[in-house]
Amino acid sequence: MLYKKLKDYSKSSVYPFHMPGHKRLDINGDGNLPYNLDLTEINGFDDLHNPNGCIRDIENTAAEVYNVNNALLLVNGATGGILSAIRSMTKRGDRVLVARNCHKSVFNAVELMGLKPEYILPEQTGFGFFGRISPEEVEKKLTEFRDIRLVIITSPTYEGVCSNIAQISEICRKYDVKLFTDEAHGAHFPFHKAFPGSAVLQGADASVISLHKTLPSLTQTALLLTNDSVLADKLRINSAVFESSSPSYILMASIECCLSFLKNSKTAFDEYIKRLLLFYDRAKQLKKISLFNCAGRDFGKLVILTGRTKLTGHRLADILRTKYRLETEMSSVDYVTAITSVCDTSEGFERLFNALLEIDAGCQPDNEKPLKIEFELPERKFFSYEKENFKPVKMALKKAVGKVSLEYVFAYPPGIPVIVPGEVLTGKTYENISYQINNGVEIISSEKNLPHYLSVAEL
Repeated sequence: MLYKKLKDYSKSSVYPFHMPGHKRLDINGDGNLPYNLDLTEINGFDDLHNPNGCIRDIENTAAEVYNVNNALLLVNGATGGILSAIRSMTKRGDRVLVARNCHKSVFNAVELMGLKPEYILPEQTGFGFFGRISPEEVEKKLTEFRDIRLVIITSPTYEGVCSNIAQISEICRKYDVKLFTDEAHGAHFPFHKAFPGSAVLQGADASVISLHKTLPSLTQTALLLTNDSVLADKLRINSAVFESSSPSYILMASIECCLSFLKNSKTAFDEYIKRLLLFYDRAKQLKKISLFNCAGRDFGKLVILTGRTKLTGHRLADILRTKYRLETEMSSVDYVTAITSVCDTSEGFERLFNALLEIDAGCQPDNEKPLKIEFELPERKFFSYEKENFKPVKMALKKAVGKVSLEYVFAYPPGIPVIVPGEVLTGKTYENISYQINNGVEIISSEKNLPHYLSVAEL
């Protein structure tokens, strides 16, 4: 067991004439940082990029826990896994089908690999965030572009919306196309029947999951999952490209401890589901604020809707933070997302419910509040990897309408691009960006020019 090996080694008399430079000394003297457990690839501690010992044992345990043939450890989050998977599943210049609500790391991979993306716009929920990906729309795109080699979708979304992976994977097989699923927010799915099914078990060729998002594991810990042994070898090679050659043993030990928890905590998820169901049942008392829910979604994501009130999501999050000492995951114009996990307590749920009940009683209704955010696919003038061919001109955002952006623009979180380099900034997209900024949403760009300026192409 890696964690035990680290603890035993920290107590040994071995003197470290090797990295890291802290030499296992607690330089702060307060014991809060685990310097004593922080090691490198020394004898007996295996190598993440060529595992044959204790790290391989963790991967085998992960594969067993997730009921797949291959599981690779990741210590720089799902981002590294996304980059690795897309590089493993494409060749430079391939055409790919990308759900427009994918994380910015997908768009970075597309640019780095010189891929030609065709986009699919998810269904709109009417609440200012994306819904599911339609299998029919996937098939329509695969029929239109017969040279697509890979389909990339996000399921679940940041708000817990899940697409029909089984049906989409069946369509992909019909057209001899690979399917990669960013399942970062669904690491907990296999551990209770109340949650949707996991992607690889529904036919996806590979998926990435972030253990740290919804399970008891340290930040940056994730897994790449696949049942394809040939693909697994490619994933291993490419994960070494995007991950550090000096991976954190503390993070890998965290993965091991998380997996042990999942194997041995038989009743923890039953109790978690009971707490969730009770919260949703009690939330029916809310008159103006409400909880989003739909069939087949991850209801562990509490999406608190403010669209029928004079409250913005940003203001609600601020009230929860300052008055009730409750920090939520993210806020947008008309909703707040609170992420729960198996480690949430009854007391935590109680505090959130009581806060919402009190806020709900005091807030003003606004049934005429119009939906301002409408998503669209901007016109593309060139692919993102071609942006270096154009001279950038910094321009006031409003004056940039009709111009071709050389930047990514996105709200963070969740990091979904509103506009991609090579796309035209339309009037609707400008209004979308301005509306979010004016309502407290943090909109940023890859070149750090926003909110006032945008780099556009001199054509």
